[in-house]
Amino acid sequence: MIERMGRRAWQECYVHPCKWDQDFAPLAMTEMFAASVAAYGDRVLVDFLGREFTYRRIGAEARRFAAGLQSLGIAKGDRIGLYLPNVPTYLSAYFGAMMAGATVVNFSPLYTVAELEAQVADSGTRLLVTLDVPLLLPPAEQVLSASGLEWLVVARLAPLLPLWQRIGLRLFRRRGTVPIPAAANVLEWSELQLDHDPAPVAIAPLTDLALLQYTGGTTGTPKGAMLSHQNLTANARQIEAIDPHAHARDVIVGVLPMFHVFANACVLNRTVYDGGMIAMLPRFNAGQVLSTLQRVRATAMPGVPTMYQALLDHPAMARTDFSSLFTCISGGAPLPGPVKTRFEKASGAKLVEGYGLTETAGVVATNPFDGRELPGSIGHPLPGTDLRLLNKEDPGRDAPPGEPGELAVTGPQVMLGYWNRPQAESQAFVERDGKRWLRTGDIATIDEEGYVRIVDRSKDMIAVGGFKVFPSQVETVLLGYPGVSEAMVIGVPDVYHGEVPRAFVVLDPTSNASAEAIANWLNARLGKHERVDRVVLRAALPKTMVGKLDRKTLKAEVLGG
Repeated sequence: MIERMGRRAWQECYVHPCKWDQDFAPLAMTEMFAASVAAYGDRVLVDFLGREFTYRRIGAEARRFAAGLQSLGIAKGDRIGLYLPNVPTYLSAYFGAMMAGATVVNFSPLYTVAELEAQVADSGTRLLVTLDVPLLLPPAEQVLSASGLEWLVVARLAPLLPLWQRIGLRLFRRRGTVPIPAAANVLEWSELQLDHDPAPVAIAPLTDLALLQYTGGTTGTPKGAMLSHQNLTANARQIEAIDPHAHARDVIVGVLPMFHVFANACVLNRTVYDGGMIAMLPRFNAGQVLSTLQRVRATAMPGVPTMYQALLDHPAMARTDFSSLFTCISGGAPLPGPVKTRFEKASGAKLVEGYGLTETAGVVATNPFDGRELPGSIGHPLPGTDLRLLNKEDPGRDAPPGEPGELAVTGPQVMLGYWNRPQAESQAFVERDGKRWLRTGDIATIDEEGYVRIVDRSKDMIAVGGFKVFPSQVETVLLGYPGVSEAMVIGVPDVYHGEVPRAFVVLDPTSNASAEAIANWLNARLGKHERVDRVVLRAALPKTMVGKLDRKTLKAEVLGG
């Protein structure tokens, strides 16, 4: 039985209901962007630290970049990587790559060189766009020389900054940027800004890929979720459809990283579709977020729970003017009830919890922006989205009535599949009633009013401030330390991040390594969000009857229950 709330329930939950059976007609990202540039050309699309970039300016830069890509032989279906923080160039490169017919691949600035190189190779990325800053350019250079990457395109930070910050950057250049290497396959962003329009590329929105977004999925093995143009534009329209403040003055604080699917859906695509403005910040700093929110009179701010906690902890919170703020959306990790209550009281804005996956181009469900919320739930599915609960032991059957089951999703935002992973793709989907349902790996309940509650998260995933960390990846690195014979990593509660990884290790009898030495070695080889809070040495780790390491029992021993 498909668990789906009816039209009446939807209309009762939302003050400005959209049509429940709304037909999200096929729409390419390039068409969506072109329509917004035409309609809102003189509006500000990006406010970057106080410097403004209009829709027309970003649109022109994207077209010139597309022409530059085509001059290099980049063609439809080629992969173009974005290894960028939140800067205006991200938008120009993102839409410009799609105009050239290419598929965008997002790369996290938190990646180690090994992680970056592996994803470049897996995706077959031909060209990588980055910035001339110490965190990004040196790793990108290493990957260029060691992988199949053909070109590295480097944008300069200084021209993107307000005048006063550009002057400061020149004065302290060694601290702000690094020199761009002189090499035939290293190009400056300006070199690919050709002064003519790109050749038009026909795009089939339902089948052509717009974005390869990497995720660990439910197994912990990195996989590229293949998101079509329609996946992205449909989710943007779904998000806009439930917003009672849509088409009013729309100013979004864009501090979530653009390389993450949450920001891609709720900050970038949805705002462009609606003709809004992104007050973009390159990284999260609570004081800067509060001052920006007040300066631009923001109407919304998507974020992860740790961001809202950090804002509450900042002394400027009490003197910030929140009168323009309507709604904040929390995602990426469960929203603690006390954080929601305190933030709403302090700001006067609504803080609603939503739920989504990389495999669904962003968002599946959210609590009502206006209307009754159910504490602890993820609300209702977005319009055009169907949910069902599968039997936990046999996904070919539905869960027994009234019992929890594995949440499965179908809708226009559900990915086409996994890049070069046919086996993983076949495991991720189940065919039922003539539809293809995505298995989320999350155990849920759905009540009579259509409210969805996640009762158990994906089997092993650790949610660190909105980022997914999979223990198997950390364990693989840990087992490379001399003398480590067995290792398990689990998530433990953390006041700020929600959860953090902790490693439990059994040493070879001949080893006298200390827990501190192992932790330092390990964390130096991990991305920032993957780092363990500590290493615990043990004489033995729990095992199942067949001799496998038993993560469930270890969690029970450490966390209780």
